[in-house]
Amino acid sequence: MANSDTTPNRFGQINATGDNFALFLKTFAGEVLTTFETQTVFKALHTIRSIKNGKSAQFPVTGIASAAYHTPGQNIADAGNSYLSTIKHGERLINIDKMLLSSAFIANIDEAQNHYDVRSIYTTEIGRALAKEFDKTIARVIVKAARTAAYLGLSNAGTKLAKGSTGLDTGAEIAAAIYEAAEELDKKNVPDDSRYCVLRPTEYYRLVRELAEPSKPSPVGSYVDGTVARVANVTIVKSNNVPVDNFSSTANQGSSVTNNDYSVDMTDTIGLVFHPAAVGTVKLLDLAVESEYQIERQGTLMVAKYAMGHGVLRPECAVELSKAAS
Repeated sequence: MANSDTTPNRFGQINATGDNFALFLKTFAGEVLTTFETQTVFKALHTIRSIKNGKSAQFPVTGIASAAYHTPGQNIADAGNSYLSTIKHGERLINIDKMLLSSAFIANIDEAQNHYDVRSIYTTEIGRALAKEFDKTIARVIVKAARTAAYLGLSNAGTKLAKGSTGLDTGAEIAAAIYEAAEELDKKNVPDDSRYCVLRPTEYYRLVRELAEPSKPSPVGSYVDGTVARVANVTIVKSNNVPVDNFSSTANQGSSVTNNDYSVDMTDTIGLVFHPAAVGTVKLLDLAVESEYQIERQGTLMVAKYAMGHGVLRPECAVELSKAAS
């Protein structure tokens, strides 16, 4: 006698045979990687170095040479004549943080009963979570760079433009602050190419309304598209990943957990102007994904992870736009 059983389509199988979940990892990996790449703003805007092993990486820092007028007959190589440059050397050490991961578990019974696909949603959210944490950490390191003193006399200090509680409320004030930041970078001989300003949406659109308003004599950007490309030769970028929190007293932001110190108060920070040389990232394990069907739990565990570290390289390449009291 025939029963009422049916044969389901196992869309995770290859050619309708074998492992029911064989195809899921490829989809999972691709979606996480795509989401991470599209959601990160700061990834392409700073210095990144990969290492094969170890717990930290050294970034050499070199000072500048001197010049002097020569008197005929004097020995240039004689140290007493002060012709030879004394070029100082130092280093920046960036540690690898503990593994950062984002994960989700999907029970077979829940997935079977659900009327829509959740795997693509979960993979997107996992990639977005890692991207957001990556960007927020880089933003905090840039602020730390802007507040860092000159390093061993090898470079200039960072710059914090404290404009007061009402000093960055309008698009005109924000534009003026970006010009002032560019001037500070010029004074410190920071290359004038590849400069970026990252603003939160509120300040970004204030800037757009100020510069791209069609009634302006020479509007800059697109009022229709809500974009403005550059101010003072600085590329303008919009991001929600510039934190507005005080991480100074947050227990899990110190070096005891992350191996690098990311504690900083960004309550008054409204934007960052910087060159890619300002901060660096060391990769030990790049973004990777894993998926495993667990028989004992009757479901699939999906994990995305990376092991990296972030730190200040050249503080003179960073400027913080702040509403703190001047």
